Amino acid sequence: MDIDVRGPRFGAAVTTAVLAVVLITGSGWLLAWQTLAFALGAAGGVGRSPYGWLFRKAVRPRIGPPTEFEPPEPPRFAQTVGLLFAGVGLVGYALGPSWLGLAATGAALAAAFLNAAFGYCLGCEMYLVVRRVTVRTE
Repeated sequence: MDIDVRGPRFGAAVTTAVLAVVLITGSGWLLAWQTLAFALGAAGGVGRSPYGWLFRKAVRPRIGPPTEFEPPEPPRFAQTVGLLFAGVGLVGYALGPSWLGLAATGAALAAAFLNAAFGYCLGCEMYLVVRRVTVRTE
């Protein structure tokens, strides 16, 4: 079942804010929260993430029904990519080196910002490339 395109973009906006605060404060705990949010989105799809729930309950009723849809697989793959970067960042913040935490968090922030500001989902594009490379044509 296809999903409302506004949901993942809303989640990316919240993620952008969270990751910016992580970079400003160096909060490993806040990055752990974001890592959990990515994990829930990767495991159950963006609708199962905390930001997907917030969109569904608080935002979507106020902005009306969706007019544009997308398949759920690319955003879910993007959540997995975000999970990997946030996990590496968490390791950097918790165990060191600190530059690793900063770099991985910065990369995740850049990808989230692209989606939130411009609607360009870098992880979704990666999904399409992986599909093209791995799907065999007969």
